[in-house]
Amino acid sequence: MSASGWLRLPAPLARMGPGPRRPAALLSPGAGVAAVQVAGKKDRPALLPLDEGELEEQFVKGHGPGGQATNKTSNCVVLKHLPSGLVVKCHQTRSVDQNRKLARKILQEKVDIFYNGEDSPAHREKREAEKKKQERKKRAKETLEKKKRLKELWASSTHVHGETPGGSG
Repeated sequence: MSASGWLRLPAPLARMGPGPRRPAALLSPGAGVAAVQVAGKKDRPALLPLDEGELEEQFVKGHGPGGQATNKTSNCVVLKHLPSGLVVKCHQTRSVDQNRKLARKILQEKVDIFYNGEDSPAHREKREAEKKKQERKKRAKETLEKKKRLKELWASSTHVHGETPGGSG
């Protein structure tokens, strides 16, 4: 197999992104966070930036499902924000680099909530998501009730028209 054939992506994966990928920007710890936060949401204000000097980072062994690959590698990232004392532990992927980026993103949201409270964009977004979830639950419950009433109505009308003893129907 040639080198160009080896690097070729399948058709569905090759069409995913409109522009060229920039892996160098994603590898630096602080650069990828702002791009991820703003992606798809143009009106969302930026979160408070994290200063790398205020962070303490550790790599510990993972836990959970995955067997030996998970339990013997130190790809779980523990990130501590020294001024606030907030700690984030991230072991969502098997990649240390991805876990570092995810940990920074999560810590950035937590620090923003810690300092800004209910005025934080992350807090407002979570509140809106919870509200939408409640509305979906309410609509689903109403739909279920309607289906139940319709079924009862249908059953009673079939019973009245089809099986009335004595012909009084």
